[in-house]
Amino acid sequence: MSKRDYYEILSVSKTATESELKISYRRLAMKLHPDRNPDDDSAQDKFKECKEAYEVLKDPQKRAAYDQYGHAGVGQGAGPGGFHGDVGDVFGDIFGDIFGGGRGRGRPQQQRGADLRYPIELDLEEAVSGVEREIKIPTLAECDPCNGSGSQDGKRETCTTCNGAGQVRMQQGIFSMQQTCPSCQGQGSQVSNPCPKCHGQGRLRESRTLSVKIPPGVDNGDRIRLSGEGEAGANSAPSGDLYVEVHVKTHSIFERDGDDLYCEAPIDFAMASLGGELEVPTLDGQVKLKIPGGTQSGKMFRMRGKGVKSVRSQRHGDLMCRVRLETPVNLNKKQKAALRDFQESLGEHKHHYPDGNSWVDGLKSFFSRAKS
Repeated sequence: MSKRDYYEILSVSKTATESELKISYRRLAMKLHPDRNPDDDSAQDKFKECKEAYEVLKDPQKRAAYDQYGHAGVGQGAGPGGFHGDVGDVFGDIFGDIFGGGRGRGRPQQQRGADLRYPIELDLEEAVSGVEREIKIPTLAECDPCNGSGSQDGKRETCTTCNGAGQVRMQQGIFSMQQTCPSCQGQGSQVSNPCPKCHGQGRLRESRTLSVKIPPGVDNGDRIRLSGEGEAGANSAPSGDLYVEVHVKTHSIFERDGDDLYCEAPIDFAMASLGGELEVPTLDGQVKLKIPGGTQSGKMFRMRGKGVKSVRSQRHGDLMCRVRLETPVNLNKKQKAALRDFQESLGEHKHHYPDGNSWVDGLKSFFSRAKS
């Protein structure tokens, strides 16, 4: 049985933000949980399906692979070998998101820094041939004097409020729940001698300049992942990743469709009638295109291998050139007379204008049927 679309499962659009994904997932998970649907035998499968979709779409790398290749791009599920874990574990994750803790959680784990997204604008020529750019990224970087620990002497003490658990239990009547420790913010430890530069935070807001190599053949929406170049994690945790998102500017001559390029070239009446050679621009320079006699306006010519080299293979796309008949303007008396003489010389010979005459025949047939 084919898998359902992950965006459809979560009832979100393909442009949904991380926040929209999380809100929709929480709502559906609470609604579909088997404990709330004891008479529905399919509830557990629906619940796991919802979890699997969220696990893929919340991860930028997995989401990019899914958007491009579908289910084949993310294996059989949200991780290697498919979705694992029972409903109880999943439900605990939901409570953890909402209340800052979950069932069966132990000591707090280090949380890597946030991933960052940086949009970069390229000319078509840069996207096709590749380019190296320097970009300036505002981010949270690890504090050098304390190596990201937040402590001037490198020492941290166990939090006395949660005794190192990172969570505290709250009792309200018969209900009991866990929430993030307000004293250590879930870290389980505290800094007694804070670093004077970062004031115990372990991170500083700064701008970094990075050199990014854009590979040849990228297109709108492609992303380049720079591992470890995102925000620094708190308390020396690993940094997140940086995703450079490509946006290609509109070109004055070419339009791109995948690996193919399209352009339009004007030709005059004489060339369209008699044929000739037309110089056509490509990204590698001008080439000559042979125009056969009797070419009609709108005719499309394919120039193989003159498009874009795919970023994912060695294949070259094609250049599609559409010719457009340009009507001469500002004619003098002599030129107008020559055109009238030429028009009269054609007489009633229908074979000179096959398209026009078939259109006239069609009109006659239409009016004939309308009168009967």
